[in-house]
Amino acid sequence: MEQYKRILLKEFDSKQKVITELINLEAILNLPKGTELYLSDIHGEFEAFDYILRTCAGNLNEKINDCFGEKLSKEEKDKLTLLIAYPQEVLSDGFLYPLKDKSWYGEIIQNLLTLLAFVAAKYTRSKVRKALPPQYAYIIEELLYTDRNLPDSNIYFETIQNYLIDLGEANQFISTLSTVIRQLIIDHLHIVGDIFDRGAAADKVMNELMAYHSVDIQWGNHDIIWMGAFFGSKECLLILLRIAARYGYLYDIERAYGLNLRPLVLFAEKTYSENAKFKPKLGKRSDDYSPEEILQLEKIHQALAIIQFKLENQLIKRRPEFNMSQHLTLDKIDYWEESVMIEEKKHFLANTCFQTINPANPSELTLEESQAVDSLLTSFQGSPKLAEHIGLLMKKGSMYKIYNQHLLFHGCIPLEPSGELKPLMMNQSRYAGRELLDFFEYHIRQAAKNKEVGDDFSTDLVWYCWRGKLSPLFGKDKMTTIERYFIEDKDTHKEVENSYFSYRNSEKVCQLILEEFGLSFQESRIVNGHTPVKTGKGESPIRGGGLLFVIDGGLCEAYQKKTGTAGYSLLNNSYGFQLVTHQPFEDAQKVVEDPFAQTSLKRVIENVAQRTLIKSTSIGQILLAQQQELFALLHEFYDC
Repeated sequence: MEQYKRILLKEFDSKQKVITELINLEAILNLPKGTELYLSDIHGEFEAFDYILRTCAGNLNEKINDCFGEKLSKEEKDKLTLLIAYPQEVLSDGFLYPLKDKSWYGEIIQNLLTLLAFVAAKYTRSKVRKALPPQYAYIIEELLYTDRNLPDSNIYFETIQNYLIDLGEANQFISTLSTVIRQLIIDHLHIVGDIFDRGAAADKVMNELMAYHSVDIQWGNHDIIWMGAFFGSKECLLILLRIAARYGYLYDIERAYGLNLRPLVLFAEKTYSENAKFKPKLGKRSDDYSPEEILQLEKIHQALAIIQFKLENQLIKRRPEFNMSQHLTLDKIDYWEESVMIEEKKHFLANTCFQTINPANPSELTLEESQAVDSLLTSFQGSPKLAEHIGLLMKKGSMYKIYNQHLLFHGCIPLEPSGELKPLMMNQSRYAGRELLDFFEYHIRQAAKNKEVGDDFSTDLVWYCWRGKLSPLFGKDKMTTIERYFIEDKDTHKEVENSYFSYRNSEKVCQLILEEFGLSFQESRIVNGHTPVKTGKGESPIRGGGLLFVIDGGLCEAYQKKTGTAGYSLLNNSYGFQLVTHQPFEDAQKVVEDPFAQTSLKRVIENVAQRTLIKSTSIGQILLAQQQELFALLHEFYDC
């Protein structure tokens, strides 16, 4: 403590400096809180994700309407929205603005500065300054804070603006202003899990998150297998690669992360043949693949699936404490008859690809399989870009987040059929509710410390997060992957959800969960991802009497037939929550040509009685603590 005081005294070495900082903190604490955006289940759909960020989930157009009112026509405001969202595309395309002369540039820059001043009004000058890129910071500040009602100031403004245009910097300047505006509209971004899998461009999503000004991440079940693989889990690695082959983006991640797939490809080509069950689900990308490439993916898909099942069999035997012996399916198969007993009923198998399985020891990898896995793991762990992305997940991520008195988590809080917290018994210890999530987070972070060991308890527990019965990231009694591949009887495919998913409709249970995390249900809400909201079947994203929001992003094409939408996002500003419904995204060019065909529908969920100020937020609590420290310093050393 004494050392901390000495550091404070060094920074605030006079009474006046302390007083100035106290005034600054008090001013900040009484400003309105910034707008937060909650997104979940992106699943590698970069363009749709990027569209939501660029349009600020519909908030950009709303701010333009508020700022300009009747001064601009609806068409002018819509065009301005698109220009700010996609400046490079709009500026290089003559569709929206065919004539871009000096007068046009001048008008656009003035409108952008007007809007910037409008959205910056709720922030301190210091915060706005930090949002400005260094190369234009001086120019933007001069233009932003010049009083154009004064004749001399107006001349000064126009001189700077015109010289900027004459030097050919107008396009870059407009792009920069657009970025700053978007940053000030969305103050903070919450990603409530599942960045990876299904879509082909999770790497681009991660790149954007790395550059984002303020973000936190709650790990999802698909994120956890990527993390586990990087920590050394061969089981997790095979799962994510199998999913990539199944949905046709294996070669995309090969290119994105510099993976060496050659040993796997050579092994699969030699070992497996055509098998329709393993044909990749390509969706809109079907035309991008030749028949030869599709066949190759079929073979790779089979190789990855069989190796995954073998490795998982080994892990279940290695970890009896996981209580998963009922899932040793490979051991139950009659390989001569090609049948299996499931819950005392015999099922004959179809579409089998058991070429490498030894019936006497089904879990055993062949030499070629083992070599392929080792090569894949070395390549995966050795990717510099992947190291950066996993590093971001570890730095900004967690199992859950309490932010501004709201609780954020991806999957579920496991519950008993009675609605009480369901405990996990592990190594003679009991974990439930918040302790359960803390237990998993501790071991995830332990697994990250030693990438060289992939079969220790902590790393195996990361795999359990993917499919364990009491994993908060899974939330089902079992995962029937093998059954779905090889058994036609759909009764064997059933996966029973944890009681949480029905109880989250209960206000009482949502209150119980909030209290478990030390939160007041009068002020707090739960934000949850993981499960698509089937709007077409009458499901609502608002549950538990308004205490819980389900915001599965629904961006993944595969889910949109079930949901009827492209999912939801959530906005929270100083006035309360707004729910945003998204339409399926096509592409950026379509946005430019037909601006609001892919627009979002916004609905106000609640309005707070009093506008929320920064003093009531998580950041506000930190600032209040700083304020108290400075008061103590003032009284102790400066006789106040």
